[in-house]
Amino acid sequence: MTQDENKHDSTTHFGYQTVAKEEKAAKVAEVFHSVAGKYDVMNDLMSFGVHRIWKRYTIERAAARSGQKILDIAGGTGDLTAKFSKIVGPTGQVTLADINDSMIKVGRAKLVDSGVVGNVDFVQANAECLPFPDNHFDRITIAFGLRNVTEKDKALKSMYRILKPGGKLLVLEFSKPALPLLSKVYDIYSFSLLPAMGKLVANDSESYKYLAESIRMHPDQETLKGMMEDAGFDDAEYTNLTGGVVALHIGKKF
Repeated sequence: MTQDENKHDSTTHFGYQTVAKEEKAAKVAEVFHSVAGKYDVMNDLMSFGVHRIWKRYTIERAAARSGQKILDIAGGTGDLTAKFSKIVGPTGQVTLADINDSMIKVGRAKLVDSGVVGNVDFVQANAECLPFPDNHFDRITIAFGLRNVTEKDKALKSMYRILKPGGKLLVLEFSKPALPLLSKVYDIYSFSLLPAMGKLVANDSESYKYLAESIRMHPDQETLKGMMEDAGFDDAEYTNLTGGVVALHIGKKF
């Protein structure tokens, strides 16, 4: 292995920066510790409320049923968890997993306040090595979290391992806009308005600059579909939402 290849194997991207792989998780953690308290407000502002429609579509496509076990990875402040909790009912179980304890604390408080407690548990976990048994969950979701994972291949394999045969993985993530004009408008919004909004609302422009950059560094729709297939998922497919600004990828385990 050449020196350049060795260096490539030991580094990754944090937004547009190149960092050592072992440093990325801590850097991402800093971002989410910083924004946790304003996360929901900023989501509504950043997406003009459309993130709620993207998440609703994800819930519909999950087609979860009463009594099932659901894992919501990078579950953050619990938007998907709250909906799944109602669907699976008292005989089901929803696990909200997040690598960031600040996000889990905000999510737990929000869910308790809204009366969602009985069938939900909270686990601090790294998506690359999920601490659950093989063939355990009926549905796994990860919404706006995969792009922050250092070793995405490892994470997808870990998700495949713990998914039951007959189960389904749903990855909701920012992606590549399908139209050149939309792409230009989106760039202006992401790199000018988004950090300014972050500064104004969360007093943190740098974290939102990172979020914009991390979206650009995330694999495009076809690449991510291929990564899911490589991890073992069957019938991998994706649906572009809002012109490809966001895509919902789905994979099954036969």
